[in-house]
Amino acid sequence: MIEVQQLTKRYGPRTAVEDLTFSVRPGSVTGFLGPNGAGKSTTIRMLLALTTPTSGRALVNGRPYQNLRQPLREVGALVDTAGPHGGRTAYRHLHWLAASNGLDRRRVDEALDRTGLTGVAGRRVRGFSLGMRQRLGIAAALLGDPPTLVLDEPVNGLDPEGVHWIRALMRGLAGEGRTILVSSHLISELALAADRLLVIGGGRLLADDTVEAFSRGHATLEDAYFACTAGAVAYRSGGVR
Repeated sequence: MIEVQQLTKRYGPRTAVEDLTFSVRPGSVTGFLGPNGAGKSTTIRMLLALTTPTSGRALVNGRPYQNLRQPLREVGALVDTAGPHGGRTAYRHLHWLAASNGLDRRRVDEALDRTGLTGVAGRRVRGFSLGMRQRLGIAAALLGDPPTLVLDEPVNGLDPEGVHWIRALMRGLAGEGRTILVSSHLISELALAADRLLVIGGGRLLADDTVEAFSRGHATLEDAYFACTAGAVAYRSGGVR
């Protein structure tokens, strides 16, 4: 389970995230939706201890990420596809991650197979397309067979087949009882993949509901989203932040 409690991040006079409180429960895909610059990635980086909050806290299974002894066994994350060293092969990159967390080598083969990368496991990452890097990042997230996954814009760079694959993968993992948090600015994608939506705008939480309940009373999910975020977009563009 993921718990975010009164989370705030300020960069000097600018507030990137303001007093966020929400939880993400197991057994479903929770979409984290908002326009570019809304604070989604900053929130995820604080959850994964890549950025220090100004105040508040973010917990995975009741503990801060930095207190997890073997983090890959508890939470898998896709954050930055530029991370792998270009000179390493896909296999060596995953093997290094597995060794650092005390994971058996067979987990590398399983992760490569599940993400469709077995045939290119011996290729150096510098030659990978963006879509292949996305698959490698997802393989790394799956490496420890974690009960919680945090995926930041996972469909970036994927072709239509890859988008269908990641959608089915997330649904399947949620069906196994895992906790899935996936951020995106693509409303149509989360409409097909998510059970619940967390909507953020201007660094503030605007909605936390099921996809069905969120869109009720509107012709489309897109209409509901634009109605929800209109005030936050105006608030930010008005120069308050």
